[in-house]
Amino acid sequence: MKLSVSAEENCMPALPPCPKCQSIYTYGDGDNFICPECAYEWPKLAEGEAADDIKTVKDAVGNILQDGDTVTVIKDLKVKGSSSSVKVGTKVKNIRLVDGDHDIDCRIDGFGAMQLKSEFVKKA
Repeated sequence: MKLSVSAEENCMPALPPCPKCQSIYTYGDGDNFICPECAYEWPKLAEGEAADDIKTVKDAVGNILQDGDTVTVIKDLKVKGSSSSVKVGTKVKNIRLVDGDHDIDCRIDGFGAMQLKSEFVKKA
């Protein structure tokens, strides 16, 4: 007796496509999904958790920011307690996203560690 099983019934559960480039070749790695085509990583959602529950941080033009990104300052920013300011075009490397009003933790050459608002930067 020959059993016929469709390819869909025989496969593992489908993984979601990459939200950045829509590639179908994503794979799971620990608590994240990874896209091998654009190297984008995003967290796996637990059952019952909606995608809206995950906080995303966007820059001034709407690009999604992630830890480790490099951003450029788009406006002169006064630094509290200092007579100097962070100038337009200053590149900030290796940012860290945090919760709060100032949602970027970073280190700027000449100023040291500080926090920035994502509305004053754009992804480089």
